[in-house]
Amino acid sequence: MGIEVYATSSSGIGGIIRQTPEDFVVEEMLVDGSKAEMVKSAERQVLSSSLARNNYLLCVLVKRNWDTFQALRAIGSELNISLRQIQIAGIKDAKAVTAQYITVEGISADKIQKVKVKDIEIRPIGYLRSKLSPYYLLGNSFTITVRAICNSKSSIKKQIARTNEEFEAVGGIPNFFGHQRFGTTRAITHLVGKAIVKGNLRKAAMLFLAKPSRHEHPESRHAREQLQATQDFRQALKEFPKQLRYERLMLKHLTVRSKDFVGAFRRLPIKLRELFPQAYQSYLFNKFLSRRIKSGLRLDSAEVGDYVVGVERSGLPMPRMHKVVGAETLTEVNRAIERGRMRLALPLIGIRQRPSTSVQGNIEKQILEEEGISPEDFKTESMPEITARGELRTAITSLNNFSLDEILFDSANPSRSEVQVRFMLYRGSYATILLREIMKPRNPIKAGF
Repeated sequence: MGIEVYATSSSGIGGIIRQTPEDFVVEEMLVDGSKAEMVKSAERQVLSSSLARNNYLLCVLVKRNWDTFQALRAIGSELNISLRQIQIAGIKDAKAVTAQYITVEGISADKIQKVKVKDIEIRPIGYLRSKLSPYYLLGNSFTITVRAICNSKSSIKKQIARTNEEFEAVGGIPNFFGHQRFGTTRAITHLVGKAIVKGNLRKAAMLFLAKPSRHEHPESRHAREQLQATQDFRQALKEFPKQLRYERLMLKHLTVRSKDFVGAFRRLPIKLRELFPQAYQSYLFNKFLSRRIKSGLRLDSAEVGDYVVGVERSGLPMPRMHKVVGAETLTEVNRAIERGRMRLALPLIGIRQRPSTSVQGNIEKQILEEEGISPEDFKTESMPEITARGELRTAITSLNNFSLDEILFDSANPSRSEVQVRFMLYRGSYATILLREIMKPRNPIKAGF
């Protein structure tokens, strides 16, 4: 996934995450200070407002062990509406208990309250004139339990404190894209993206449909292996389990038009299609950041030729407010970084986003050469709607309100300990990256990543 290094030198505590969905709790926060809380509280309610004048119903969606897109599809099915009528600010973890805001277009609160889906709760709050979008998302608050830790209580406290001190020294954690960006049980999203970017739609489709993983359900793995061996889409449609809904959508198309891979991909929701090239951009970013750390370049200060971006008062970075650091501005820029007004940024390569220059630029260009990729390749001629324009992403992200709860004996794992940590990260940043640094897992899959 492009993550080749640790940014901290402290020892990890080990352990596992997500032994149960309740071990990974996520509560969404909006830029106006609103928080989607797990339990019903004194949420603002303005349900008396007219649906005619305010066409979007704001709700809190609480889901347990649900993929975000699948949850929205289930809700849409219950309401008999298109997925386009449901809007979110951000995608949330699947193997978790999460609370987030959604808006539903043209639906009353009474109708929403009749939705009955297992492990999903929807609480209507009020009517709005505009729909929800990522623009309104500030970040996420996390409450995470790490289980099956072998170390003593004093050792756990000491190691977490040391790791946290290293974060504080540089002003945050490395802003890698986390494991779920690439697929949890089957990390192939970026591989599909690369094949699409390179214009090989058949390869992209076969990676998505037929590349098996030893971590997925045996029935799914067997079906993929059979398709890989036979290339028979019609037979695959009979064998693929019903839970592989997106794969089955593509296979239905390919049984009729066996060479129309563009048409097959277009059977998928646009948000899912967009994820493929975006995941490949994320993979390249992770490589850029890994090599910068390996080379000894700092993350909390800039070099000549680096990109830097401004920071809002809220703490969110402003990628559009950026500049390339020159020799004459280096001192001024690093002073602004030190004061928290600017941050070092690396590129998400796309048709409108070029590599850095100078030292960091050489690192990025070498990786692009190794991959056989140029920014122009992200213009997807066959599917223009998923062309990746590119942007900048900060090299580190702030760690906010970190706290360590009491260390207890783990009732689920005899003779082991458990610890609960709480923290807040800004939008686009991954809790698993912080946990990876704290835990230093030998086997990320077994550790729950």
